[in-house]
Amino acid sequence: MAHALPALIKALRDPARYPHAAAPVELMETHGAWVLLAGEHAWKIKKPVRLPFMDFGTLALRRAACQAEVRLNRRFETADPASHLYLQALPIVGTADQPRWGTPGEDDNNAIEWAVHMRRFSEDLRLDHLCARGALKPEHLSSLAQRMAAFQAVAAVAAPDGPWGHANDVLAFARDNLTTLRSGLNDATDAAEIDQLSRWTESRFSQWAPLLTQRLCEGRVREGHGDLHLANLVLIGNEVVPFDGIEFNDALRWIDVASDMAFVWMDLLDHGQPGLANGLLSDWLDASGDTTAPDVVPFFAVYRALVRAKVAVIRSQQMGASVATSLSEARAYTALAQRIAQPPAPQLVITHGLSGSGKTWASSRWLQGETSGRAIRLRSDVERKRLHGLSATQASGSGLNTGLYSPQAHTDTYAHLQDRARHLLATGWSVLVDAAFLRRHERDAFAALANAVNCPFHILATEAPLAVLRERITARQARGADASEATVAVLEQQLGWLEPLSDAEREHCLP
Repeated sequence: MAHALPALIKALRDPARYPHAAAPVELMETHGAWVLLAGEHAWKIKKPVRLPFMDFGTLALRRAACQAEVRLNRRFETADPASHLYLQALPIVGTADQPRWGTPGEDDNNAIEWAVHMRRFSEDLRLDHLCARGALKPEHLSSLAQRMAAFQAVAAVAAPDGPWGHANDVLAFARDNLTTLRSGLNDATDAAEIDQLSRWTESRFSQWAPLLTQRLCEGRVREGHGDLHLANLVLIGNEVVPFDGIEFNDALRWIDVASDMAFVWMDLLDHGQPGLANGLLSDWLDASGDTTAPDVVPFFAVYRALVRAKVAVIRSQQMGASVATSLSEARAYTALAQRIAQPPAPQLVITHGLSGSGKTWASSRWLQGETSGRAIRLRSDVERKRLHGLSATQASGSGLNTGLYSPQAHTDTYAHLQDRARHLLATGWSVLVDAAFLRRHERDAFAALANAVNCPFHILATEAPLAVLRERITARQARGADASEATVAVLEQQLGWLEPLSDAEREHCLP
C-alpha cells in the first residue's frame, strides 16, 4: 500500500512531524479518509474523492467536511472531558514533502490540506470488539439508549416543508439498495430473495408512509448521527460515546430518530445478540417516549441491513477485493433482512409481584435472554407518567391513592398498557408488560388479549420476604432517579389488594 500513498501521507508517517510523542505512526485507511494514529492522538485526512454520496474533490470541500465533522461529533460529548474525542479541524501548511501542522485561523489561507485532530481511544473498547469477546453488557446499551434519547431531544429538527426526511425519499434510498443488489447478486436464489424483500419493502412502505409523514411533522426527523453501529461506538469509562457520525451527506444525517436506533438494533442482531438489541430498544423507548417508533423500526432495520449488503456488493466489484468473501457478506445481510422482515410469532408476557419484588430486574433478564424474536418491554411506572405528561424519572408529587396513583389513574394505566400491547403484538413484536398485576381481573384481561390474537401467554412471577421488600423500596427511594415511586406505605396497601395466582394461572408461569 505504501507505494500508492500520496507524498503528504508518506511524509506524515514520520513521528518527528508531530508535536507530541508519536512513534510509531500507524496508518488506517477507509474509502474516504486516511487516519494517522500517533501516540495518544489521531489525525484524519479526507481523500480527494468524488463519489455519488460523498464529494471531497476540492480543498474547500475537505476543509468544510473537517470542520463539520468536529462540530457534529462534539454534540455527543458529555461533561466528562474523557468523552471529548474531537479536538479541532487543523490546517496543514508547508509542502506535501515537508508538511507542518498549522494554527486554525492564522494559517487557514495557507493550508495545503486539512485534518481532523482527535484524541485516540483504545480500539479494544469499540462496541463491536466488546461484543465479539462477550464483554458487551446490558448496562452499556442502557447508557447508550439514555444518551441517544437525551441527544435526540435537543437535536436540530427538520422542518416538514424542508428538504429532509420525506417518506418518498426514504423509499428512494431503499429502492436504490435493491437495485444494486439485483445487479450484483444475480443467481436464481438471490433473485428470488431480493424480489421478496422488494415486495416487503413496497408493501410496508405503503402501510407506513402516512406514519413516516406524521413523524416528520411531529419533529421526529432530526440532525442525527447517520451511521450508528457498533464500530462507531466506544466505551469510555462507564459511558458509551458515539463517534464518526456522517458529515459528508446531509440527507444521510437528517433522518428519523428511529432510523438511527434501528441501525444499532440491526447490528446487534447481526452480532447474534437479540437480547441486547431488544433491551437497547426498550430502554430507548422508555427514555424517549417515542411510542410510534416500534412501527417503523423493522422497516428501517431492513433498510440498514440492505445498505450493508449493497456496500458488500460494491466492494466485490473493486480491484483487489475478494469477490467470494464480499458476496458471502452481502448474502448474509440479505438473509438478516429476511429474518427481520419475517419475525417469529409473537408472545405476551406479564409480570406479577409486589413492589420491590424484582419485577423490573426479572423482566430485564427475560428480555436479555429472549432470543427467538423481537421483543419490547412496557413498564407501568413509565407509561403511567407518560399518560400524565411526565418523563420516565420525573417525580409526580402524587400521594397514596391520589394523582397518578388514584383508582382512576390505575385503571387508565392498565387500559393503556393493554392498548399498546395489542398494537405491538399486531405488528409482530413480542411484549413483556412489567406491572404489579396484583388483581386477578387485570391478569385475566391480558390473558384474554393473548387468546384474541392467538399468541402464547406467560406470567413472570416474582417474590421476596416482606422485610426484603421494605428494604429494597427504602433503598430505591434514597437513590432516586427511578420510574417507580412506590413507598413502603404503597407496599402495605398492596398486601391488601394481592390476589394470588390460581392453579390455572400458575400453569402459565415461566421458570
